[in-house]
Amino acid sequence: MVLIGFMGAGKSSVGRALGKRLGWTFEDLDDRIERREQRKVSEIFRDSGESEFRRVEHEALKELLHELRPGTERIVALGGGAFVQKNNVRLIEASRAHTVFLDADAAELWRRCREQTERQGVERPLLASFRELYEARRSHYSKALLRQETMGKTVEEIASALVVALGLDIRHERRGEK
Repeated sequence: MVLIGFMGAGKSSVGRALGKRLGWTFEDLDDRIERREQRKVSEIFRDSGESEFRRVEHEALKELLHELRPGTERIVALGGGAFVQKNNVRLIEASRAHTVFLDADAAELWRRCREQTERQGVERPLLASFRELYEARRSHYSKALLRQETMGKTVEEIASALVVALGLDIRHERRGEK
């Protein structure tokens, strides 16, 4: 399962909660990129530019999807711009992974991003053009298999709604990667 959506949609938080609930492996693509590149996403943007970041992101996604084996339950959170890139969409479609769009309105997403920045000191390289990016990316996100509204919901409520919407029965034996 691949979680997509704009900055602040809750992809990483929901992915972790869903992984824990289902006993599935969770991975944030940005974390993989940072491990591979040995620097933060914000540093890649700052030092090398967005085009270099997108190249690195595509290679990391290709690597991650190549690791998926039939029967492997894994939840992957993509960065906000990953699903906008056609070459990434083709990789995801070829992998036959389910895509879930976590959605909220721009004002709510902006509030969440500002709170995270203040609370954790997280740098978001594209925060300056927030509204424009949000509007430009929504049509891409809407191509996901499932859209899940996140407004006014806790992470646990969103995870529960996804379990129901996707027909995932957590009573079965947990078969995620160890």
